[in-house]
Amino acid sequence: MKNIYRHKTILITGGTGFLGLALAKAILKQNPQSIRLFSRDEVKHYRAQEYFNRNRKIRNFIGDVRDYPRLVKATRNVDYVIHAAALKRLDILEYNVDESIKTNIMGTLNLVNACLKNKVKKVVFISTDKACSPVNTYGACKFVSERIITESNYSKGDLNTIFTTVRYGNVLESTGSVIPFFRSVIKQGKTIPLTDPEMTRFIITSRQAVELISYALHYGKGGEIFIPQLPSFKILDLIEVLLKYFGTKNKIKIIGIRPGEKFHELMINIAEMARTIKFRNFYVINPCIGYSSDKVPLLPRKRTRVNQPSMRVYSSKDYIISKVALKKILQKNKII
Repeated sequence: MKNIYRHKTILITGGTGFLGLALAKAILKQNPQSIRLFSRDEVKHYRAQEYFNRNRKIRNFIGDVRDYPRLVKATRNVDYVIHAAALKRLDILEYNVDESIKTNIMGTLNLVNACLKNKVKKVVFISTDKACSPVNTYGACKFVSERIITESNYSKGDLNTIFTTVRYGNVLESTGSVIPFFRSVIKQGKTIPLTDPEMTRFIITSRQAVELISYALHYGKGGEIFIPQLPSFKILDLIEVLLKYFGTKNKIKIIGIRPGEKFHELMINIAEMARTIKFRNFYVINPCIGYSSDKVPLLPRKRTRVNQPSMRVYSSKDYIISKVALKKILQKNKII
């Protein structure tokens, strides 16, 4: 695991975003050949250059995953691809379905074909909990993209590219996550909007996300979905922890669920659980194509099958931690 990126060339789509920068920072420690950050926002590319002090191993590729020829150029002589580019705002995408399809589905198809053309060794697709039993446009597009990634392992002919997936929710402190939003509202003394007091979410740090992606690159045989074992919290508990930390008494207003929003996060549904194994600190859903219980693609020792009677789904409503434990996690990650 310590040397999986050593002397390798890695392409990260969506590479100038929060996760892309965290990945690049971690990968640089392993002395890669180069890291290609692929993104359509030239301002973020400039900021990335400054962030990495114009490190020569960081290469900036302006481009859009909708542009297949550009992806072909970007994937030439690449060893690993981490596909994180996506349109993600749930409420906005409910009114822009066609744009979500163009980026989140067609962009994934473009990337797959570019990787096959250039014989990339391994591809990791960054999915989301919203893809599990999807109820919104973003989740539906990610669900289809997961299927594209899985199917690509079985339709590539004699090519050796391995495609695998990681699935998790919003990373703490990432763009669009609740903590930066609540912190800003609290500091401004405004009323805090809350969808529902019982709404829950999983917690994952950028370090855990990077670690999971590295595990997928290392262990993936093709078509699996890697999912971290995580604690969860009530949104109301998070607000109360932040209010206590900042010493304020902002009012809280219940606004109801927004378009496309889930009440609880779901990582593994009941249909997927039959194909799920537990290994180290994560779960692995084996591909539905060509799957049989006696032939598991992931073959490390010390794996165990999930006990289905006791765990029928993997949902944030079942792993809620206390406010004290939540505060410790936020403090450990220097969020408060």
